[in-house]
Amino acid sequence: MKVRSFLVIGAGRLGTALSSTLFDLGHEVVVVDRSEAALEPVMAHATQAIALDAVDEETLARLGPANFDAVVVAIGESFEGAVLAVAAAKALGAQRIVAKATTELAAQVLEKVGADEVVRPEHDSGVRLARHLVTPALVDAFELGENYGVEEIEAGPDLVGTLAHLRLTNRFHVQVIAVARDEKLTAAPKADFVVTEGDRLVVIGATADLDRFREALGG
Repeated sequence: MKVRSFLVIGAGRLGTALSSTLFDLGHEVVVVDRSEAALEPVMAHATQAIALDAVDEETLARLGPANFDAVVVAIGESFEGAVLAVAAAKALGAQRIVAKATTELAAQVLEKVGADEVVRPEHDSGVRLARHLVTPALVDAFELGENYGVEEIEAGPDLVGTLAHLRLTNRFHVQVIAVARDEKLTAAPKADFVVTEGDRLVVIGATADLDRFREALGG
């Protein structure tokens, strides 16, 4: 495994969980927060934990953000601080900047000032929970990395016929990896497999393609 280096700005719930996980996975993690008390829970699970105000470009420059594989701005209590930290990291040549936002508007602003990716933890958790709640027991909707997932979808009248006839890979860029019917599960069904109404299809694909597939089936 390649060891990567991360600079995490902000030791709140997201920053602490992220830092601890990355460190426990064997990566180098430097966590900064202006509050020494906030850093205490993560000190044993980080390469370095430094008390400083990283929203100032001159101060942040001392950490060399360009030398990290990614800079994560996990400042939750101050939107202004998050904007300043993202702008400073961008100006200092950070390779990749991931920022936390609480609203869609905040996400748009952070992207405009230099964030390569913006996450909304509560919103994203809500989306995952919603998918989990509407996905029965065969398989939970889950994510593979950032852009791929596996979901279970019930076959309606528009999803009946052989897999060859349905052409789901060509039409939607998703792949059927299993089909459940009553108590029987067919793994890796072949092109001549006949899908009937009520079957549960386990499909894999890019998140955007899965969304498009669901929309085409009426949600």
